[in-house]
Amino acid sequence: MAKGANQKLKLLVLKDILMKHSDEQHGLTVNEIIEKLAAYGINAERKSIYDDLRLLENYGLDICSERTKTVRYYIGERDFELPELKLLVDAVQSSKFITEKKSRELIKKVGALASDYDASKLSRQVFVHNRVKNPNEKIYYAVDTIHEAISSKRQITFCYYEWVLEKDKTSKITKQPRHGGKVYKVSPFSLTWDDENYYLIAFDSEAAEIRHYRVDKMDKVKLTKELCEGKALFKDFDMASYSKSVFGMFGGEMTDVKIRIKNYLVGVVADRFGKDVFVIADGEDYFIFSAKVVLSPQFFGWLFALGDGAELIYPQKAISEYKGYLKKAVSVYE
Repeated sequence: MAKGANQKLKLLVLKDILMKHSDEQHGLTVNEIIEKLAAYGINAERKSIYDDLRLLENYGLDICSERTKTVRYYIGERDFELPELKLLVDAVQSSKFITEKKSRELIKKVGALASDYDASKLSRQVFVHNRVKNPNEKIYYAVDTIHEAISSKRQITFCYYEWVLEKDKTSKITKQPRHGGKVYKVSPFSLTWDDENYYLIAFDSEAAEIRHYRVDKMDKVKLTKELCEGKALFKDFDMASYSKSVFGMFGGEMTDVKIRIKNYLVGVVADRFGKDVFVIADGEDYFIFSAKVVLSPQFFGWLFALGDGAELIYPQKAISEYKGYLKKAVSVYE
């Protein structure tokens, strides 16, 4: 391409140069701007640069200047401040849901929102104990299809997988389709994040109830032409309450329980059920709180972790199931 053929792109290229090569600590002189434009095959005179800077400022770009021996120009306020970008990078790095490959791609894109100098500060590793990155790249496309289904109020189909132990010469953990590769068809309502996994909350017409599915275990997710069903069940559905009551998103019977807990464990209760959970004092050292939970090994495991600081006191059915859970655990060591 002949020199100067990109002349009509001058204003756009100038904007990119300022966004990429300048910040509060690194300004550009007019001569440096002219040199960088020349690298794109764009000719520029000093006066035209001043005019272009004014145009970009009128457009809404926060162009600042600093005078030392000469005047340097830089981008001041950006859509995202550096601390905000660092938070985004940390969230991507520490997320089990996002694969290593996708993490690198996302961080590179986040870095493009900062100057080159600040972008280098985003190349940092966040170490999280026992973190295993999900290897499934298909998750992103599944999430996109689910969002489209929720937006258009249409049903989806998919196959659901589970982890099994494959026994051969060297036993290994593999993934196999549930129910012989059965194709599920549900009406998506919402996506939620629990215990570092994505879950789809949906209405299952076949079972006539609300169910949840881990997105990374869903495969061959397809959008159908059929409209969603079960809208009445979601009319008063409270996603926050549902997530609090379903421990680890494992299914089970929803039950109203009462638990007697020592006062020093109030923070544990607030972290799990929120600070607005109903509590009443029980003497000087204890309080009793009521909650709606799914009776599952995950709930019993949470309760057991509180040791002698917590006592399940209602209902009797839940107490009996908890005792059975404890007896099974102890029997392993007898």
